[in-house]
Amino acid sequence: MPPSQEENKQASAQAAVDILWDISQILNCHLDRREISICTSLIERGVNPEALAITIKELRKGAQEAKIELETRKQQK
Repeated sequence: MPPSQEENKQASAQAAVDILWDISQILNCHLDRREISICTSLIERGVNPEALAITIKELRKGAQEAKIELETRKQQK
């Protein structure tokens, strides 16, 4: 029985995520397949890719700063 249109669509989406993940690994983006899938979905829904990249960078920076602050507080106790 030939694959349904939905199965073909899912296979194509998975192949696209796999390719984007490979590129992400080469570029050292530190994105997993789930995160890439979310980003792709947001971009397909009209989110500006550059704005999304800036937001991800800012969130990572904030998380790193919070981690450093937490470690500093632990050391002060």
